[in-house]
Amino acid sequence: MTDTVRLEYDGKVFELPVVVGSEGEKAIDISKLRQETGLITLDYGLANTGSCYSEITFMNGEKGVLRYRGIPVEQLAEQSTFKEVAYLLINGDLPTREQLNHFSILLNDHSLVHEDMRAFYQNFPRASHPMGILSGMVNALRSFYPELQNMEEEINMTMTRLLSKVRTMAAMSYKISRGHRVVYPRPDLAYSANFLNMMFDNPVRPYVIDPDVVSALNVFWILHADHEQNCSTSAVRIVGSGRVTLYAAISAGIAALWGPLHGGANQAVVEMLQEIRRSGGDIKPFLARARDKNDPYRLMGFGHRVYKTYDPRAKIMKKMCDRLLEKLQLHDPLLDIAKELEEVALNDDYFIEHNLYPNVDFYSGIVLRTIGIPTNMFTVMFAIGRLPGWIAQWKESMDDPHWKLCRPRQIYTGPTVRDYVPLDQRGR
Repeated sequence: MTDTVRLEYDGKVFELPVVVGSEGEKAIDISKLRQETGLITLDYGLANTGSCYSEITFMNGEKGVLRYRGIPVEQLAEQSTFKEVAYLLINGDLPTREQLNHFSILLNDHSLVHEDMRAFYQNFPRASHPMGILSGMVNALRSFYPELQNMEEEINMTMTRLLSKVRTMAAMSYKISRGHRVVYPRPDLAYSANFLNMMFDNPVRPYVIDPDVVSALNVFWILHADHEQNCSTSAVRIVGSGRVTLYAAISAGIAALWGPLHGGANQAVVEMLQEIRRSGGDIKPFLARARDKNDPYRLMGFGHRVYKTYDPRAKIMKKMCDRLLEKLQLHDPLLDIAKELEEVALNDDYFIEHNLYPNVDFYSGIVLRTIGIPTNMFTVMFAIGRLPGWIAQWKESMDDPHWKLCRPRQIYTGPTVRDYVPLDQRGR
């Protein structure tokens, strides 16, 4: 017998079915609530609302669990590559050697960007943020590739193009913004190494590929590859529910990721560290403001909307961060401030009681800075990492037998009916 929840309203009793996920999480199915009771639910931020069934990512914020297609993210970060994780998310299983080789060839074959797109880049104002450029350029990609006749082939080709070209487009936007010669992808380099070479190679100082730096970027992208129904993923699904192209849906995801409370948080971490340094480097006043409930100030990179314990991704990123800093032996005043903040957050009663542990954005901002990624490119790096998750979520929603056009309701609080007043009777 299916479990139900009984709702009493207006002298009547209604039974709402309870659905159970594969990990035991439960939800009340309210899809017929308005039809049967005339009521809707109100849930600001949708923190208690499930929007879909999904087989892609499982996370448990109370226990600090994150798994892609059932595989713990810790195992993937330790043993896998970003390319392999992208295949896993989109296709449901880890690839065989033959499948991975074929996938690698496709990514290599589609890594070049149409030369006409360079004119688009060069006509953006120099001060344009790379995320705004990337969102616009992804949408523009659709104009360069006519539809294929076979829908399955069209979808698979579009997914491969995006995974390969977004990486190239991101590096290209950086090079053009600096006034440097664009570096083309190399067929002999793997996904992460290729990106770093396109970013940093130049004729007067050839880029030397460091395996530890490549490994750090690989882990960064794996940890950001998907994260359940977050803001940008929900944007991809909602926009995609209108049956737009994958390009348009991904463009919407990039725009949603841009915000400082979402993908822009790693950039906000470094900007916070810079602010502390400009103020003399003393963290105490900033900690006092963060503890003051009457002060809206918040420390960036601490706590998480879902995780009520240590973010599992942060643990992995912290190890990679420590390893990279030790290897490169960089002296950076911002890193010293970050270490001091980390020490306080991990041992201070206030931070522990309020679950304000350093999150993945805190450590990833430091790692990206250490690698040499410019601050305004941090969110672009997040977007490249999140791309496989967006594609997987869009694909799943397209195949979902429960699909419906997303159309939330609201509780109207404006004026009740009133008559139109002609212009000459409205006073001055």
